[in-house]
Parts: sequence; structure tokens; C-alpha cells
Amino acid sequence: MDITLYDTRTRSKVRLDPVTPGKASMYVCGPTVYDRAHIGNARPVVVFDTLFRLLRHVYGAENVTYVRNITDVDDKIIARARESGREIGAITEETTRWYHEDMDALGALRPTFEPRATEHIGGMIAMIALLIERGHAYAAEGHVLFSVGSYSDYGRLARRSLEDMRAGARVEVAPYKRDPMDFVLWKPSDADTPGWESPWGRGRPGWHIECSAMARALLGAEFDIHGGGVDLAFPHHENELAQSACAHPDEGFARIWMHNGMLNVEREKMSKSLGNFFTVRDLLDRRIPGEVIRFVLLSTHYRQPIDWTQAKVDEAETTLMKWRSISDGVTAGDADQTVLRALADDLNTPRAVAALHALSSDPAVLRGSAAMLGLLTNELGDWCEELRQPVPDHVTAKIGDIFARYAEFRLSKSFEKADQIREKLKEIGVQVYVDAEGIPQSRFLDPRHRTEVDNNLLNERLDQIIASL
Repeated sequence: MDITLYDTRTRSKVRLDPVTPGKASMYVCGPTVYDRAHIGNARPVVVFDTLFRLLRHVYGAENVTYVRNITDVDDKIIARARESGREIGAITEETTRWYHEDMDALGALRPTFEPRATEHIGGMIAMIALLIERGHAYAAEGHVLFSVGSYSDYGRLARRSLEDMRAGARVEVAPYKRDPMDFVLWKPSDADTPGWESPWGRGRPGWHIECSAMARALLGAEFDIHGGGVDLAFPHHENELAQSACAHPDEGFARIWMHNGMLNVEREKMSKSLGNFFTVRDLLDRRIPGEVIRFVLLSTHYRQPIDWTQAKVDEAETTLMKWRSISDGVTAGDADQTVLRALADDLNTPRAVAALHALSSDPAVLRGSAAMLGLLTNELGDWCEELRQPVPDHVTAKIGDIFARYAEFRLSKSFEKADQIREKLKEIGVQVYVDAEGIPQSRFLDPRHRTEVDNNLLNERLDQIIASL
């Protein structure tokens, strides 16, 4: 099966043609571990986890290498340590554990490799030295900076000209910079700041050089896919591409660059000042299941902005409870080709979800197909049972009374009256149907009647139906 993906650099869909035939490789920028991951941070995790699953299906799990880094040396981490009085190592270890717990709750598979920046300092120093040697970087006042003017293709990924970027530059203008757009590869560290010895003095790496060094160390000179949020396209990915191309001009680095869109909340940008900022843990603590969060994040095509709303959460929960009810206890079958083709077409998850809706008559195929999106898996737990509460006996009895009238009307061939009852029951989530043996049956379309409020509303609607009979 051919896979086509949208390449940010060429602004077009391209066929995935692996560097090594029969094997696929992917690098995705991971977290800076100083705080809980918010819901926007979770989107690229879910998006590229879904791509990882597709690649594993097409090429075989043993033939796919997925690298997602952990940035454990960064000014934000240093600032958090100073604010809290805690050791940096304690903060990064705790936050990394939180990250794993929260992403596990969303059903994300662990990547093949999860390198930490502090484990690759030697490779970063070697790459910086090579850039200086080749005239693409310079040392100044304990810093080493990349010279953007030395790379003629700078701005190609983001489609920005260097002249325009200089004119609107919002970057640090320091006296040691030759050009306002030059960015830091290495910065000095004082005695109270984490640092490593280097040819330019004791210091620590800049953010951009970290990913270039780790990607090359684990994926080689050229790899297939580089992913991340659209907010990373510039300057982070632009700078990665520039320094990698200049350090190793005969190597290709990433062939395809993929970026997911940003996340808003109820049509507003997520921010603490608006009170609409929340972490993945906040949602999980509100008893929104990880599978529901995942479904919402996949309901919009990854390249488009996504609007997180309560309505989408409710719809996702209803759909997943229905699918889990249908496929409960069923062994997953082969994935449906319509679902696979949708995912292979630039990870079109909305089209794949639409195809899943059509598979409710074949629970095994539904379960196997949903697994391609990381849904309906055993690892996500039986959260439906945890949330669901039984419908009270008196409510069930009323449904039975109404259903008995439905059966009487059918028996007397009063089909119009029977149909009216069927439609009224359907409006409150009860489906009336005739089984294969011709016997009328009823069932809940949506088994979410789990709270006292839900059941009280259902009881009121049933009283209205009974009064109309």
C-alpha cells in the first residue's frame, strides 16, 4: 500500500519512498520536561502515534523506527528549578514520568527510541565544531552562533525570505551577533547553571542543535519523516534543517516534513488568562477517558486547526461507548481497506472515522479497523463499565410497558401506531427492531444513562410517551 503525506517543504502531497526500502523512519520533537503536558501538546503525540501504527501495519513493526526526544536541558527547566528550589534532575525525572503516564492514558505507543538531550552532548559539540570549520558558525563571547547568511536556502521550509525575517525580527539582538537572525548553538553556563566542557568554554547547547544531533545519531544521515506541531516549523525546524544541511551537505536529513495544526478551546486560543488552559491530567481527573480525548484529537484532519469543545467530547464518548458495546468480547479482525486507504492518504483520520461508522454490523472488523487509530484497544481499559451505572428498575419497567404496546400494535397490524412508538423511543435513545426470528426487541442506542440526572430525564420522557399513548 502506497502512503502519501503532505510535505511542508514542497507544499504538496508526496509518496513515502523510504530511504531504506521496506523500512520506515520517523523523528518527532518531544517534550521539554518541566511541567505537565497540556492538551495542545498531546495533539502531535496522538497524530504521529497514528502514523506510527500505519507504518507498522504496512512495513511490519520490526521495520519501523520512531524517535521522539526528551529535552531535559533548557532554560525553562533551569528557571523552574530556581523558582522551586528543587534539583533539576528531580524535576525532569518527575515530569518525564508524568508525561509517560498521561500519553499512555491516551493509548500512545512508546517510540522505538526516546533519547534525552543530556545523553547526546558529545554529538552536539561535534556538530557545532563541524559548522565552525565549514564557515557556517562562529564563536563570540562564550557563545557559538549559526550564521544564517551562510546558508542560501534559509527560510525555504517556512517560505520566508531572510530579508523579511530581518525586517520583522523579534529575536535577541546581542552585540556578539553578526546578524540579528543568527541563532545560538552553544551558550555559556555559570557555576550555578548546568554545563559541559567544550572548546568554547563551559556551557550548554541551544535547543535547535539538540534535535539535529539526536536525529542523526539514531536515524542516520537521512531519514523519512520529521514531525511536530506547526508552531515548530519556524524557527525550530527551519534551524534544524539549516544546521544539519550545512554540517553534512552530502546528507539528506529529513525527506518529508509534517506539521499538525494548533488547538483552540471553544473557538478561542488556549491561555491561562482566559481560564481555558488545561493539561491532559486535568481532563483525566475530570473523568474524561483517554480514549475520548484521543478520538476528539483525531476527529479533525491533522493539518487543520482543531477546536476542542464539550460538544465534541460528548459526541466522542457516545460513539465510543456504542462501538465498545457492539464489539465487547470480540477478537479484532483484519482492518478494513477503506479505513486503511483513508489513513494512507495523508493520514485522513476524519474519513477513517466515517468509515468506522459503517462497520457496526461487523464487530470484528470494526475492532481491528479502530485499532489502526489506536481506538477500542484493550490497553485503554474498560472505562465504559467504570462510568456506566445501571438504569433503575422503575425506568426499565416503563420501557417494557411501552414496548409491550408497540408489540400489540404490530400484532394487530396497526403499523402506523407502532412506528410512532418506535420513533418516540428512538428519540430518547431506545431502539426497537425485529430480530432474525421476527421477534420484536429493544436496546439502548447510547448506554450512557449512568448518572442520576440522566436517568431522571429518561424517566420524564418515558412518562410523556406513556401519557401520549
